Amino acid sequence: MNRSGKLWQEYRTKLRAFIRSRVSDETISDDILQDVFLKMHTGLVSLKDETKLKSWLYQIARNAIIDYFRSQKPTVELADQLPHPEIEPNEKTAQELSECLEPMIQLLPENYRDAIILSEIKGLTQKEVAKSQGISLSGAKSRVQRGRALLKTMLSDCCQLEFDHSGRLCDYERKDGVCGAC
Repeated sequence: MNRSGKLWQEYRTKLRAFIRSRVSDETISDDILQDVFLKMHTGLVSLKDETKLKSWLYQIARNAIIDYFRSQKPTVELADQLPHPEIEPNEKTAQELSECLEPMIQLLPENYRDAIILSEIKGLTQKEVAKSQGISLSGAKSRVQRGRALLKTMLSDCCQLEFDHSGRLCDYERKDGVCGAC
């Protein structure tokens, strides 16, 4: 009897029980067991440490079980037109205020404005901002932080901001006649 046959005899019952404890359908669990031994047979030459044979076989079995369940995930056909999700009040408030921020960004000094546009609007990292502006990383960080601070001051001069217990913006109210930016 060859090596694969001996391993089949030694581990077949234990692996079948292992697979059956996770997959209730006997036919499918037997198919998975066959798949495990096929993978064992083809991959046995690559096993370098014989002492890890048992754990290697059980890992193959675990992966085969996972593959089976992944393949069983139902697919759902999507409608041609998906409904737009309702915007939560916090998101709506943030969206409204973001429209005010655009003109405020234009009022920033050029070096802060450029740093804010690159980092906050275009999504560049501060390292990329530094490279594009030809300044050091600490210089880029300073410009972004100072730009943010100036925007925060402008916004708080324009509007009364209200935050929830976790510090997220939940509401705002414009201060009459103060804001000329938005």
